[in-house]
Amino acid sequence: MIIGTAGHIDHGKTELVKALTGVDTDRLPEEKRRGITIDLGFAPLILDGVGTVGVIDVPGHEDFVRSMVVGASGIDLALLVVAADEGVMPQTREHMSILNLLQIPRLVVALTKCDLVDDEWLALVRNDVLELIEDCANQAIVACSSRTGAGLEELRRTLADSLSHGSSRNHDDVFRLPVDRAFSVKGTGTVVTGTVWSGDLAIDEGIRILPSGRATRVRRIEQHGLPVGQARAGNRAAIALTGTELSDVARGAVLVRDAHWQPTSLFEAVLVLDSESAVGLTPRSWLRLHAGASEVGARIVTADHTDDANVKRLARVTTDSPLVLRGGDRFVLRLPAPLRTIGGGVVIDPYARRRPLPRRSVAELDRLATSPLDRLSFVLASQASRGVRIADIPVRVGCAPAAVGDIVEQTGAYSGRHNLFPPEAVEQVMASVRRIVAEYEIKSPLALGVPAQTVREGVRANEELADISIREMERDGEIESHGPLLRRLGWAPSPTDGDLEASNHLAHDICAGEQEPPSVGELVSRYGSSVPALLRFLERQGRIVQVEADRYYDRKALDHMIARLKGKLVPGQVYVPAQLRDVLGFSRKYLIPFLEFCDRSGVTERRGDGRILRETPGILLDTSRAHS
Repeated sequence: MIIGTAGHIDHGKTELVKALTGVDTDRLPEEKRRGITIDLGFAPLILDGVGTVGVIDVPGHEDFVRSMVVGASGIDLALLVVAADEGVMPQTREHMSILNLLQIPRLVVALTKCDLVDDEWLALVRNDVLELIEDCANQAIVACSSRTGAGLEELRRTLADSLSHGSSRNHDDVFRLPVDRAFSVKGTGTVVTGTVWSGDLAIDEGIRILPSGRATRVRRIEQHGLPVGQARAGNRAAIALTGTELSDVARGAVLVRDAHWQPTSLFEAVLVLDSESAVGLTPRSWLRLHAGASEVGARIVTADHTDDANVKRLARVTTDSPLVLRGGDRFVLRLPAPLRTIGGGVVIDPYARRRPLPRRSVAELDRLATSPLDRLSFVLASQASRGVRIADIPVRVGCAPAAVGDIVEQTGAYSGRHNLFPPEAVEQVMASVRRIVAEYEIKSPLALGVPAQTVREGVRANEELADISIREMERDGEIESHGPLLRRLGWAPSPTDGDLEASNHLAHDICAGEQEPPSVGELVSRYGSSVPALLRFLERQGRIVQVEADRYYDRKALDHMIARLKGKLVPGQVYVPAQLRDVLGFSRKYLIPFLEFCDRSGVTERRGDGRILRETPGILLDTSRAHS
């Protein structure tokens, strides 16, 4: 687990960390010279009943709030340091605002330099601090002195008690580590450090560096200066990377393992802004956005909200550089000039698209900020017929992979092979299917159904959504499949008197042609475009048989031709086409298609260039097998 300090400059954060851990976290020469913390410092702290936890010491100066946000992101407990001789100061308030925006779960306030004030003054400062932290649920205040050691043991016990319930991080989650430092070690190569926000990582595992996308492997892992085999959620870790240059990794980069992490420059979020800042913001306002170890420029477009007096709102955020975000991530917003924190927010869809933002009540926004289930419902509604990739859900809405099934079930969404679709999108496609089937039934009363491909093309939805919609309609008994066709349940061909008359004309012409019937093309030229449907109708009645793609034979005539063939051929003897032509009296134009039909139907079998009569002829009536 990780403790992060916070507080005004010169209130004794670094001295307190040194008194607790024995480690001086001011590591830069400039920090030593100026006597202030400029960048993050790190130290291990052993707490009874908890074990070793990491401590991140952050800068207190207003010029280095960026580093403070980096240090405060991803911590389990904030140690807010307030000097008893000065009390609550401007950076105390700004740091506390940032801690609230980041929703740090635990807070301990250390009233340092208590040896410099009397009890009455200390009580006044304590009251000011209580007023500052009154909205924090898990809080404690301890007076102490790094110089005399007074109160340090009580502070250790308080920290241990606050952390005794363990971290809420999920070790079975997807791995992510925002990089807050990167350096090169001779003989080792590039090393990065950071806090493991989720999941775990082992030596020799393959990972990616985002946003660059560079692939690398883990050579070595250290925690508090000691080699370990694995880094887990809530651990500070130094990770040596193979084949990686220092230029490939910088603060703001993120190490991930799963392929579903993608950089984004457009996302939707719930914003929380102070009332003064909310009034002055426009879509053209440039802000500084801090997320994890990243700092980027950002522009914000907000939706209309239901309560004009409320400063919580739905927003679309566009950044000037890509970020690696997850649903539920928190970020901080600052004005570039004058430099101050104005609010922050919670990511609800890291992969949003440009669209009119919907109106949401304050209660709905609160649920979106805290519930992966509500975020998934929101994303599904925004994506509609585009769907949401199931594999992306852990990253997109911020839940562990094991929780996806339960969350999906609660949304009532429909799952395909790869994507998830909202009920509204499925119902819309189902309505289109009903319309297409009904129109086809009117237009083609002789058909056994609509070609499924015609339906899929007609609904104008992606194939997976179309398949889901058809599947649900079949399950509900609205439609049924008939080979490659779809039809309304109970749909039967209903020929008109005109259809019956026309089909009789066709049957007559085919029968009159005997062994040389007219082609489909010739029949179309005589009777028009309805011929193909009428031929299929006659075929289903058993009056004609399709021998080749463009030609049908009268059933009785075809049976006679096959009987004649069987009567003329000697079993076991091979006959070439010329011999069969003489036997049957066919021209080659009709002979070859007829022989191929006999092969398919099992009457004959091809041997080289010739054919033999099969000893056990196939069943002619199986025309679906004969014509393929």
